[in-house]
Amino acid sequence: MAPEHRPLDFPFAFPRGTAQPDELALLRKEAPVARVVLATGDEAWLVTRYADVQLVLNDDRFSRAAAEAPDAPRMGASNPGPDVMLGMDGPDHVRLRRLAVKHFTNRRVERLRPWTQRLADSLLDTLAETGPPGDLVPGLALPVPLMLVLELLGVPPQDSPQLCAWTDTAFSMTRHSQEEIVAARGHLESYVSGMIALRREHPGDDLLGALVAERDEGGRLTEKELVGFAFLLVTAGYLSTVNAISSGVLTLLLNPGELARLRERPELVPTAVEELLRYNPSAISGALPRVLLEDVELGGVLIRAGEAVVPAIGSANHDPAVFEAPELVDVGRGANPHLAFGYGVHRCLGAQMARMELQVAVATLLRRLPGIRLAVPEHGLRWKDHPVSRGLLSLPVEW
Repeated sequence: MAPEHRPLDFPFAFPRGTAQPDELALLRKEAPVARVVLATGDEAWLVTRYADVQLVLNDDRFSRAAAEAPDAPRMGASNPGPDVMLGMDGPDHVRLRRLAVKHFTNRRVERLRPWTQRLADSLLDTLAETGPPGDLVPGLALPVPLMLVLELLGVPPQDSPQLCAWTDTAFSMTRHSQEEIVAARGHLESYVSGMIALRREHPGDDLLGALVAERDEGGRLTEKELVGFAFLLVTAGYLSTVNAISSGVLTLLLNPGELARLRERPELVPTAVEELLRYNPSAISGALPRVLLEDVELGGVLIRAGEAVVPAIGSANHDPAVFEAPELVDVGRGANPHLAFGYGVHRCLGAQMARMELQVAVATLLRRLPGIRLAVPEHGLRWKDHPVSRGLLSLPVEW
């Protein structure tokens, strides 16, 4: 068993730019399963090596449902909740996942690529007309995934600013009070409940309409599960992709040799996207906590039933036991079994959609804005907090 040590405060402070916290490499080497204190004051075990993280994500002894219990350790003020697929295990999770997975097949995602391409071109038309300089977060990284989710759900685009504001508050860690976070989540749940009621009055062929039909005609999910499903799609459906696009572009801007290589060889965009997902500097843990259902020994440490485990996906994706020269960005990297979308039964349903959005965003930027570069010093970039991943508040660029 590993020696006792004073629990570390987690999340760790990030250095500037795209570098990961120094603590992660040290823990991978010396204490791959380490006791930490979360921002809420709760304690948990932080798992940092690839093999251990993969096991936590794929072993049903590490329970997401148990992590949603009222007295379970929490990373932030807002958890998904027991009626949301992210907070379920076993048959309930399988049942809801089967309802959703048919809407996110490769074929359906590829049908959305032309729509996404038109949106990206339109956004960069506007950016080019008004700049340089320009801000790539509101100019590209945010609207691409947000508008796509709203299109899928049939949500009016004019509602997007309010939805973004509520989501930003509901998933913040330190910038808002507990009361503000609870209120923002309540607003979001009321909004999606209203959209569900509207879809019942005026049925549509969008994703939300399909989920309402599953509830009303097939009885395949409860009303609370329907609201939770819609809530998840409206919020998590775009938030992580915004961070992935903005931090991925930043990674390229801070590695000009790889940016030039990609510009010369645009056929590398798909592999480059996988590398940007692996390298992703926005990842703090990249996964929600699990709670042990029974005692388990992991990484030489005995973790007791009822204790929380945080699988650090960002650290796993930089594990030198799996990735050669993990701290180097290689847009042509071959084998790349990163865990950016999780692993096992809770693997992200929208993985293919996020890949497509990243491919479109990166390829369109390379084509439309030659000579793109940061418009501010690297240390001047501002990030927002989040219990699971951090995101850029803005990404000022010029070209």
